[in-house]
Amino acid sequence: MPRDYYEVLGLERSATLTEIKSAYRKLAVRYHPDRNPDDSAAEEKFKEAAEAYAVLSDTDKRQRYDRFGHQATPTGGGIDPTIFTEFSDILGNFGFGGGRGGPRGSGATLHDILEDMFGFGSRGGGRRRSGADLQYELRISLEDTAFGAKHQLRIPRRERCEACGGSGAAAGSGPTTCRRCGGRGQVLFRQGALRLASTCPDCRGAGSVIRDPCGECRGQGLRERQRSIQVRVPAGVDTGSRLRLPGEGEHDRHGGPPGNLYVAINVEPHERFSRRGADVLSSVTIGFPQAVLGCTVDVETLHGTSELEVPPATVHGSTFVLRSEGIPRIDGRGRGNHVVEVRLNVPRPRDLSEDELEHLRALAELSGDGGGTIRDERGLFSRVKDLFSGHEPDTDPAAGGGGKAERGSEA
Repeated sequence: MPRDYYEVLGLERSATLTEIKSAYRKLAVRYHPDRNPDDSAAEEKFKEAAEAYAVLSDTDKRQRYDRFGHQATPTGGGIDPTIFTEFSDILGNFGFGGGRGGPRGSGATLHDILEDMFGFGSRGGGRRRSGADLQYELRISLEDTAFGAKHQLRIPRRERCEACGGSGAAAGSGPTTCRRCGGRGQVLFRQGALRLASTCPDCRGAGSVIRDPCGECRGQGLRERQRSIQVRVPAGVDTGSRLRLPGEGEHDRHGGPPGNLYVAINVEPHERFSRRGADVLSSVTIGFPQAVLGCTVDVETLHGTSELEVPPATVHGSTFVLRSEGIPRIDGRGRGNHVVEVRLNVPRPRDLSEDELEHLRALAELSGDGGGTIRDERGLFSRVKDLFSGHEPDTDPAAGGGGKAERGSEA
């Protein structure tokens, strides 16, 4: 496994861009191959520092690296060589392998050094640079996370121009080597005792110029197009998840492979349910008689309707669990649960009829809250059941009451 990029540069994860540049500059000077001839370890540290700087100096790449590590930060063709331009006083003044019979002479430019390190361009036969990555934010429903779904996306991206084949030149012509830089993409100039390199102003670093540009793409080699892409959202994803679609990003005008498309998932709020990991949360409301006596209620879940047995003497805020009625776990270890919170509906006196209020007063007397005492051997639950069902109290001491068995289990 490659070393942590912050560790390579000797920085904390909260380092600023200025601190990142300063740390890389020191390492580039220390481990530059011309200052450490025939030292393969120093050369590897030189490359390692350049790779770390290429990621941490780019805001988007750094954010992906902080979240997903090395897997989210491709090297080689994924590194933009122009980010090293401000270090041309170091990299442009010292040839990569100069004086050692290496692949480059002492007059190597910045582009030459980066090409040897990461395989830019095609002159060294290395890896070609890929097109730009794209990101699309996809809003999905909670049901999509429970069962998975397919979505059709309309992605604007730059694709290779069909008229010129991506060359940018009109039919019958082609790019010609830039005369100013000789195809290197950079020009050298002196500033005092230093020899510096900068991007060629004629070809803008491409190494070639187009004298007769394509009329369709105006010499860019790429055209903006809308592409329809179907993406499958797997069950179990949550807000913050990201799907990677290789090769669905923008094309590269120099013939490299297309970049990738990253689909950022955002789960929209649900009107009845909320989510906690793989568990789904909801609530049911019952009345005071049901809370005292117990009852059976229908609970709506993502997978249909399930019955929940509420035991007698349930208090407001009690929670019960319906096993495996939640969202599939993204790692395939089954489904989460559906957690139900029971809420007690306490009516206001003005919303009750006089008959209902009379029953409540009688209940208060029977329970001792109104100054009365219970004078028979019957249980309070049976008395409450009679009161709220409209039946006259049963004087048979053998009569009993109770609630139904509980189906769910209290969380």
